[in-house]
Amino acid sequence: MNSGRAPGIRLITSFSRDSWYRSFILFLTFLFYTAYHLSRKPISIVKSELHRNCSNIIRPADLNITNNATWCNWVPFDGDNYQTIFGILDNCFLVTYAIGMFFSGIFAERLPLRYYLSVGMLLSGLFTCLFGLGFYLNIHSLSYYAFVQVMNGLVQTTGWPAVVACVGNWFGKGKRGFIMGVWNSHTSVGNILGSLIAGVFVSSAWGLSFIIPGAIIASTGIICFFFLVERPEDVNCTPPQHYKKSNMVITQLLNIDMQTLTANGKHVLKNSGLMFLFQGVVEFSLCLLFAKLVSYTFLYWLPLYISNVAHFDAKEAGDMSTLFDVGGIVGGIMAGVVSDYTGGRATTCWVMLMIAAPMLFLYNSIGQTNLTTTIVMLLVCGGLVNGPYALITTAVAADLGTHESLRGNSRALSTVTAIIDGTGSIGAALGPLLAGVISPTGWNNVFYMLMSADILACLLLSRLVYKEVRGWCGHLPRVRGSV
Repeated sequence: MNSGRAPGIRLITSFSRDSWYRSFILFLTFLFYTAYHLSRKPISIVKSELHRNCSNIIRPADLNITNNATWCNWVPFDGDNYQTIFGILDNCFLVTYAIGMFFSGIFAERLPLRYYLSVGMLLSGLFTCLFGLGFYLNIHSLSYYAFVQVMNGLVQTTGWPAVVACVGNWFGKGKRGFIMGVWNSHTSVGNILGSLIAGVFVSSAWGLSFIIPGAIIASTGIICFFFLVERPEDVNCTPPQHYKKSNMVITQLLNIDMQTLTANGKHVLKNSGLMFLFQGVVEFSLCLLFAKLVSYTFLYWLPLYISNVAHFDAKEAGDMSTLFDVGGIVGGIMAGVVSDYTGGRATTCWVMLMIAAPMLFLYNSIGQTNLTTTIVMLLVCGGLVNGPYALITTAVAADLGTHESLRGNSRALSTVTAIIDGTGSIGAALGPLLAGVISPTGWNNVFYMLMSADILACLLLSRLVYKEVRGWCGHLPRVRGSV
């Protein structure tokens, strides 16, 4: 007697072929960019091991060194200027990343994404491992580590334009903020895993803190080569709906005098580059510059700050810093959900950035008073700092890159994403550099710099926030997910 299909089979078959492919692509791209961030995190964990307070460490009896202050440090990070040197290394990566990002979108437009991502991840794994090999080969040349960071920064630019373009190809506007908010947690998940993996080896053999993450990202590059599907059409799946049918709504919302073509009765803008300007690409890009300045300062300097201020060892400080990224996961998802519901991408970012500034002040003032306070403040600050950053680099970039003015240019999303994230990466380079220069004068000054950056990011979104608020008040029609 046939009692019907098993419950598990009924669940599996309830999803369409398109749904399974979309879920698979979302999982793959999540895995890929998790690996990218996982491989970037070790240097922030290893910093406190490369330069330690040697006077508190028992020196081996057979070690014939007279300098009690620096004997346990790794040359060339043993001098009093170690914070400046760390800042130089950070910027060797971040400056080349920022410059390379503007070109990466162009290459991603013209090359198959599967090949582009695969090669990028394999090379990222190579250069991450090369940094760790400095421990085993006993390399003490600053030039060597700087060169590795420069090359790693360059090849890591392959990741973001390509994965966002791939996700944009598969997913339309419906609930894009929520979907990409969840998906963008790969940034925080990668940071957390990178911190934990690096923390396991940092006190015993810090070279493995780089080699293991390097091997992981290289492995994901191989997975990408065998399994990534770039577009729904490649496997006979239905393409998503990107565009709104009513161009007049977009026209009113953006307050643009669009030039009219009579063909098919549609309004189009002849100069799509000008459309970029009015859509908000410039404002969101500059806002991201300051938002990433704050986020990447925490990414590269938070473990050292916790170690210096709260006096944790390298592993404990690295583990504690992961709470900032846990908060970032929640913040990114909340930003996506709220912006989907309200239709206010810019306003959502503005509110979170405005609250983040006083929260950073509180964290620096009372964040280290006890363990509970530290945990709560790290979670809150992580959500408020990373939420806007996540929203702009995912849902906002996808909205702009798949706008109807770009209909017919399916590769434009890579370029738009690269423009936005490339501009943001300039801030990512400036933040750790400024932290390295300012931190010797006191951590308070670093936090003042971070708070100022958040406020500037808010100011840059003022025009877009004003338009969104007017739309809610009935002066303009509200379009969910529009910018």
